[in-house]
Amino acid sequence: MVMANGAEEADGAMATDFFWSETDEPHASRRRQILALYPQIKQLFGPDPFALPKITAVVLLQLWTAASLAESRWLTILAVAYFFGSFLNHNLFLAIHELSHNLAFSTPSYNRWLGIFANLPIGIPMSVTFQKYHLEHHRYQGVDGWDMDVPSQIEARLVTNLFAKSLWVIFQLFFYALRPVFLKPKPPGLWEATNLAIQLALDAALVRFFGWRSLAYLILATFVGGGMHPMAGHFISEHYVFNPRQETYSYYGPLNLLTWHVGYHNEHHDFPRIPGNRLHKVREIAPEFYDKLDSYRSWSQVIYMYLADPTVGPFSRMKRKLSAASKKE
Repeated sequence: MVMANGAEEADGAMATDFFWSETDEPHASRRRQILALYPQIKQLFGPDPFALPKITAVVLLQLWTAASLAESRWLTILAVAYFFGSFLNHNLFLAIHELSHNLAFSTPSYNRWLGIFANLPIGIPMSVTFQKYHLEHHRYQGVDGWDMDVPSQIEARLVTNLFAKSLWVIFQLFFYALRPVFLKPKPPGLWEATNLAIQLALDAALVRFFGWRSLAYLILATFVGGGMHPMAGHFISEHYVFNPRQETYSYYGPLNLLTWHVGYHNEHHDFPRIPGNRLHKVREIAPEFYDKLDSYRSWSQVIYMYLADPTVGPFSRMKRKLSAASKKE
């Protein structure tokens, strides 16, 4: 059961509160139903043996590009960052997402080391911290005070028109990164310190041998790739509610090839132990569970829909209170 609580109070009016659900998130129950009918899906569990070479190739290509731009004009750097580097860095961000589920190696620490390596061209240390909050997003999807993927009350109350929504989309990567720091800070540990030290060492070496423009290229590629950019459409498409009866949406378009198939998002939440390159098989095996759900073919269209629809904004997310079952986990 879903309560709108201020959503679309009048025709053309933006929601003034989140959608509130009185039920648990849908993925655990659907996982049990699918496995009862198709136990062979468990054969898809386990690491992707090609994760390491794929990540290594993108890291080396992006660092080579940064070094090659050391003497370039700023306009050239910005253009290459938006039309090329943004795709590489967003690919690495989603590789880190894959690694947060231990989908490159069976040994968790190996995935963390590879995540720190994948983090290098992003320019800002985030891989270790991301894992902590992202796993809570899966375990407590939409739970008030726990799921840091959901916008804050401040964001939602400030972003109320087209101009504000446009700025929010452009800077959404900052909101995504800083929201947990302010709302649910976690004490850093040895892994965070290691991530920070290695990242700063790479950044310093890049500046020392190639100059500030090479580092600026990496930061720009991260920033523009997480804002008004086709790749960043997945931030909105995954859980922003355009249909109050559904809180997770999949994308079945070509950019899945560059994003570790994160578009198969219902499938991913149902089976987070399956790597992205096998998620399409879940839908092939159990189509009756996914074909009836709303989905997308274009992330750019999702961004347009988000901006153009006056009833949709940061409040367009499903939330719920922490259930007794979750408390026992």
